[in-house]
Amino acid sequence: MPLVSPLSPDHDLETQQLAEFFNETLGFCPNSVLTMQHRPAISKAFINLNKAVMANEGRVTSALKRMIAWVSSNAAGCRYCQAHAIRAAERYGAEQEQLDNIWDYKTHPSFSDAERAALDFALAASVIPNTVDEKITSNLYTYWDEGEIVEMLGVISLFGYLNRWNDSMGTSIENGAVESGEQYLRKHGWEKGKHV
Repeated sequence: MPLVSPLSPDHDLETQQLAEFFNETLGFCPNSVLTMQHRPAISKAFINLNKAVMANEGRVTSALKRMIAWVSSNAAGCRYCQAHAIRAAERYGAEQEQLDNIWDYKTHPSFSDAERAALDFALAASVIPNTVDEKITSNLYTYWDEGEIVEMLGVISLFGYLNRWNDSMGTSIENGAVESGEQYLRKHGWEKGKHV
């Protein structure tokens, strides 16, 4: 049972309108957003931040942003966000081979060196203590410019917030996210855990 119950999707009209963004991203409005509605200023600010972070302004694709979110969420241990991120990666065109082998991005041939640099950065920036060092930074700059690095860190930071929110809240996971989690992540031990 979640710490705080989600409110109805029509609880706050502005949040409901902004949350239509998630119908494209996930196919449903996440229970995390419905819980944030207890303070509508938080739900609205979160959705607007999410939209800004996920906008593509460089070469960081929508699929790569969602894979960055998955690596970040995996490092944090948030099963809710792992399933959401892999579902969104699938919906935004990540290659099937990458989805099937996300756990092995460091060595699997379906990932480019540029993608590996981005995902290594996501991992280093998501663990505590932070392990972004000169090697990670140098490798990142081999493939990406400053604006693209800002986009990546925006995703990592957004999911840092979500990982804390959903793991602490014990947010109930939606059926669509469960389906994606079971399809792509179960073979490595993913389960709903407290997010029932």
